[in-house]
Amino acid sequence: MTSGPEKRDPLSVLDRPNSYIGKIVPRPNLDRLMQGRGLYVSDVELPRMVHVAFLRSPYAHAKITGIDASVAKRMPGVVAVVTGKELAAVITPWVGVLSHLKGLKSAPQSAIAVDRVCWQGEAVAAVVATSRAAAEDAAEHILVEYQELEPVADMSTALDPSTPVIHALLGDNLAFERNHDAGAVDQAFARSDEVVEAEFIFGRHTGVTLEPRSVVADWNAAEARLTIYQGTQAPHMVQNIAALHLGLREAQVRVICKDVGGSFGIKVHIYADEMATYALSKLLRRPVKFVADRVESFNTDIHARDHRCKGKIGVQRDGTITAFEIDDLTGIGPYSMYPRTSAIEANQVVNLVGGPYVTKNYRARARVVFQNKNVMCQYRAVGHPIACSVTEGLVDLAAMKIGMDPVEIRRRNLIADDAYPCASPSGLRFEQLSHHAGLAKLIRMMDYDALRAKQAALRTRNIHRGIGIASFIEVTNPSAAFYGVGGAKISSQDGVAVRLDAQGSVICQTSITEQGQGSESLTAQIVGSVLGVSMDRVRVILGDTDNTPYGGGTWASRGAGIGGEAALQAAKVLRRNILDVAAAILQSTAGELDIVSNNVVNAGDGATRIELNELARIVYFRPDTLPPAIQPELMATRHFVPREYPFAFTNGVQASWLEVDTETGFVKLLKHWVVEDCGTIINPQLVDEQIRGGVVQGLGAALFEKCIYDERGQLTNANMADYLVPMSGEMPDIDIGHVVSPTLETELGAKGAGEAGTAGAAAAVTNAVNDALRPFGAVITEIPLSPQVILTALGRI
Repeated sequence: MTSGPEKRDPLSVLDRPNSYIGKIVPRPNLDRLMQGRGLYVSDVELPRMVHVAFLRSPYAHAKITGIDASVAKRMPGVVAVVTGKELAAVITPWVGVLSHLKGLKSAPQSAIAVDRVCWQGEAVAAVVATSRAAAEDAAEHILVEYQELEPVADMSTALDPSTPVIHALLGDNLAFERNHDAGAVDQAFARSDEVVEAEFIFGRHTGVTLEPRSVVADWNAAEARLTIYQGTQAPHMVQNIAALHLGLREAQVRVICKDVGGSFGIKVHIYADEMATYALSKLLRRPVKFVADRVESFNTDIHARDHRCKGKIGVQRDGTITAFEIDDLTGIGPYSMYPRTSAIEANQVVNLVGGPYVTKNYRARARVVFQNKNVMCQYRAVGHPIACSVTEGLVDLAAMKIGMDPVEIRRRNLIADDAYPCASPSGLRFEQLSHHAGLAKLIRMMDYDALRAKQAALRTRNIHRGIGIASFIEVTNPSAAFYGVGGAKISSQDGVAVRLDAQGSVICQTSITEQGQGSESLTAQIVGSVLGVSMDRVRVILGDTDNTPYGGGTWASRGAGIGGEAALQAAKVLRRNILDVAAAILQSTAGELDIVSNNVVNAGDGATRIELNELARIVYFRPDTLPPAIQPELMATRHFVPREYPFAFTNGVQASWLEVDTETGFVKLLKHWVVEDCGTIINPQLVDEQIRGGVVQGLGAALFEKCIYDERGQLTNANMADYLVPMSGEMPDIDIGHVVSPTLETELGAKGAGEAGTAGAAAAVTNAVNDALRPFGAVITEIPLSPQVILTALGRI
């Protein structure tokens, strides 16, 4: 057992003169990807491999009364047609619940529907053939008899007595409810000078990853071993779950995750069609490939953010916020997603509303209901955009009600930067945040007073521009308090193994994964900085359960904060081992030596004593020349998991400057600013681009993206022509600034940076639109802010 991370000292890696920490370093995988040498699941070709296409239900809710696959089975290239009942002999169903979310319930879900389909797009049969085209052709010849059932499409009526219950065994359509009451809410509202209420509506949307979900499963009967090639964020989680439901030991399952074309939380879950692919390989004893097409992605990739949240805020005339209250309702589809569950987002909303502000009076209710739509679950910045939009929308409405500037009301209520550690009214523990420093920096970056003057001048010319501000907090570096406490086999630790090879280069194996955010780069920068080796001498291996330490993977902005700390601690051990060997060779002491630029040098004057490649040659090939008591160990492994705090919270503030055309309802984004405190910054360019990418996804939710269902539960815009995503032409310049408050729980001090951009963007844009429309008395609390929504608020349609 190893002790926790060592606290910082004057010789910390952060202060070493040749450290790569805080520097812009090209990604190690850049040349390979730019030359088209990436390896994605679609590129995987194995001997005897076949392809699966799923026949999917056209109904949102229906009984399956018969399946006739006789014609399909005789078609050219078809290897097998498998129904849910046949596949159930190979793979067991699952239930997506966590024990610490009291009362959360869900029905058992099968890899392929057995007796009943519960959303449009649920698989009812699998066709396995020698090509995807042959499988799709055969699927069209399967005759399925359905008895259509009344769907539960509207979450606002899902709990009505007259609404059908989707799963009779559960008794009702309520999946989860949480109630929270802190302080003296009723008394606070009673003594408030003003109380403002609003209902906030959030459109359901999805991740639209560039690379769709894809998997190749290869059951080797001779070895009794399943190899899964999959674009996933959590290889060890996939390994555990595949083994559990296929009746295997974890050692019989290997998960390989090569390059991944975007994830955003979409690829951190376990999907029925992926489980079916694993089972089909085991059933047929040969490799099976599944690659979702774009329509399948829209109908089966998890959706997120479908919320209706009633909010209430109390405020005094001096701007003091007295209380918050919310009542949140969200629909999650027919099942709670496995294994992370579909209650986490609503639970996060309860946790985070009002978080940046001082008031201790807070009441919240969240209800999660089943409906006959595609499953909902975690997506980038889980729950944060909802909580931020509700909180910041209420704060702006309160400021308007008392005639106070939106910046000033925040100055008077944000938690003071010297008030930490402290806790939020929902019980979240904050180690160190920097709301006031961040707000002050943002105001300077955007030249707030000049922008207000420009806005006023333009209004005299009937040009309506708005400024929106949104403060936020963000959960990163989650501990076992997030999933493990609820019984989910999702590791909260990460591990890193580093070794010096026989030519003085460093091999680093890490349990975090790479989906484009720079995991390889940050790992190499940390290891290279600690060991004093150049970046070209560090090779990072990730995404292979056979060859990396056990760990959680990459989700919830944890790669740098958890995986990075494990890399730092492993590299420190290896560094000590190298210096011990060097001291024996050089007849010196380890304290008199250092490693700089691939050489062991004198710590005092920097003079080179021995090159690392020569040291490695002696250790690996001439250990007989070493003193008898020396047993070189040029490999070290360390794991890290947060212990003192359940999460490392980041914080920040965003601002939007935009123009609303009050005749057409179109919004033109002019400029966006972000100030974020993500602790120690490892690679500034990677951090800033992660923030920009997150902002763009938040802007998509604010203005464009929405999965539109009709009253029969039919998704009507499951294509890239009708589902709008933000493109470069619509995006403004996004300026990034930083405040740095390192977490003291680690020596590295890094928090997460991947999601916070998404957390505050929609709130900033919505507040800016309302600011632009203030002369018209219009207030909008619904996203996406489509022209129809804006013109309706203006009374023009």
